[in-house]
Amino acid sequence: MKVQVRYFASLRESIGHASESVHTDSHDVASLRAELIARGGAYAQCLALGRPVRVAVNQVMAQEHTVLSADCEVGFFPPVTGG
Repeated sequence: MKVQVRYFASLRESIGHASESVHTDSHDVASLRAELIARGGAYAQCLALGRPVRVAVNQVMAQEHTVLSADCEVGFFPPVTGG
């Protein structure tokens, strides 16, 4: 299936683009993140499992077990602090 992946803030800067269409067999957020990490380079560094990365699916905060559907939008972003 195809999903739209968006990268925000420092993730966008490190990866080098704001969004991309990804053809994937991943069924949930954790699987998609692992697939992106496997690309290596900036993806592996920014999305590494030990790094604090937030995820939203269709603009709703999501967890690793959140199920993906065809043509959904998945956004990855760093934690945000206020002040």
